[in-house]
Parts: sequence; structure tokens; C-alpha cells
Amino acid sequence: MFRIIGATHIDFIGVRKIAFVVSLALVVLGIVGLVMIATGNANLGIDFAGGVMVNGYFTQPVTIDNLRSAVSLEFPDAQITQLKDFKEENAFIIKTKRPATESEGEERLSALYAVLQQEFPENTFTMISEHVIGPAVGQSLRSDAQKAVLLSLLGIIIYIWIRFDFRSGIAATIATFHDVLAVLGIVYVLGLEFDLLIVTALLTLAGYSLTDTVVVYDRIRENLKKFRAKGEFAGAVNASINEVLSRTINTSLTVLIVVGTLFFFGGEVLRNFSLSLILGVIIGTYSSVFVASPIVVEWEARRPKRFK
Repeated sequence: MFRIIGATHIDFIGVRKIAFVVSLALVVLGIVGLVMIATGNANLGIDFAGGVMVNGYFTQPVTIDNLRSAVSLEFPDAQITQLKDFKEENAFIIKTKRPATESEGEERLSALYAVLQQEFPENTFTMISEHVIGPAVGQSLRSDAQKAVLLSLLGIIIYIWIRFDFRSGIAATIATFHDVLAVLGIVYVLGLEFDLLIVTALLTLAGYSLTDTVVVYDRIRENLKKFRAKGEFAGAVNASINEVLSRTINTSLTVLIVVGTLFFFGGEVLRNFSLSLILGVIIGTYSSVFVASPIVVEWEARRPKRFK
């Protein structure tokens, strides 16, 4: 197997307390972001906040500043994004605030088309897609997204518990929570729009993080036999992480190449989604080394079990 790095003898467990401080800061940031999203005080997408979104393009060049000035007269809260990588030139996404009722959403949509026709009479705007989501639907989607994340994490702890043991299941679940919350917090700080694509990225991240953790745990279980006579549980964990480090880096770099390509060439619509995956791969790799395994070491140090 091709190795980017050779055999290593890094004391990962020795720096676990520093890693715990860093991870705690990321988790706190994630909790803040989660609260802000749950209360509707974050940059929620139309999927969760409700609203009107129109995706289309003009036949002639239009600057985003001119379009924003024209639309803001009737819709001062409008958010406009230019799709520079779209197959059609002069393509834009126009979003307005959430309507109070579904019928009001249809009225706002008609009013938006009227404004575009009035402000650009000789420049036809061709609609590609349109969405009207009321506040009740947005709240329902937000609740369903939360349930999906929690159920996936519950499934993870049951799987790890059955395959390894209860301690490993708890540690893996904490690491997965850590990864999801860390990415969620960074998404909030960066002001990225939180929509269903971000939720998809978080669920994908949970599975990726679990896969990496399982590989490390498998190697720990194999190495426990070698280190049992010495009574060095931390040594078994350290050796296991070093042995799979090259595989972990190879896998992460491969995924980053694919996701990075999606980020740079996937267009505006997929940019936040791919950025969340990039953050998730980096944080997931970090947590499999500095969070999941060190938690088991700390647990064993306080309540010895495996070497008894």
C-alpha cells in the first residue's frame, strides 16, 4: 500500500489533555450554534425559515448591485446570490423573508416577478425554479432534521456497543457528537446558510467519523493481547493509532480531493455543502485520533476493566 508517511511513534495519548481543551471549545461553539439555529436566530435557509426563492437568469448582462437596488425597493430584506458557475450567464437566486401564510407567499412571488418586469422591461428574466415555503412547513422540516441527526447518533452507539463494548460505544458517540457540533459551530460563525444540504453534510460526516473510529478500535482490540502482560492500555492505544495513521491520512486526503473538486467546480448551490464536508473530514480525522481513543484511555485509567 502506498504510504504518504512511514512508520510513526507519536505520543498522541500524551497530549490528550490539550486536545480535550480544544475539543471542548469546539463543542461549546457548536452548542451555541445549535441554540441559535433552534431559536431561528441563525442564517436559516428557506427550507427551515420559510420564504420565497426564485432561481433564474436574464437574457442580457445585469450586475448584482443593480438587481439588488431594483429588488430592494419592494423587498428590502431580499438576499441575492449570483451563480457565476451556472450554465446560463447572468443567473441569480433571489430570496425574500418568510411569509406569514402560504397564500401570502404566492402573492410575494407574483410581486417579485412584477418588480423584475418593471425594472428590467427589455431584459427578460427566465425562471428556472421557484419555491414557496410557509413558516409551518419550515418549522416541521427543522424538527425532522433534528430527529434525523439524533436517531443516527443513537444507531451509532448501539452498533459500537454490540461490536466492541459499552465504553467504546459511549466514546465513539461522544466523538461523533463532537464532530457534528464542531462543524455546526463553524457553519454558524461563518454565517453560512443552514439548510437541508447542511443537514445532509452533517449526517454524512457522522457516518464518516464512525468509519474512521471503527478502524482505530479494531486495531486497539488486536493490540490489547500484545500489551496485556505489560498492563499498558495507553501504550496499546498509542501503538494502534500510529499503525493506522497512514491509512487514515490516505483516506482523508482522497475524500478531500473529491470534496475539494466539488467545492471549486460544483457551483454556488453546492458550495456550502462541500465546505461543510471539508470541515467534517478534517475534524473527523482529528477526533478519531484525539477524541474517541483518548476518552477510552481516560475511562480505563479511572475505572480499570480491560486488564483485570
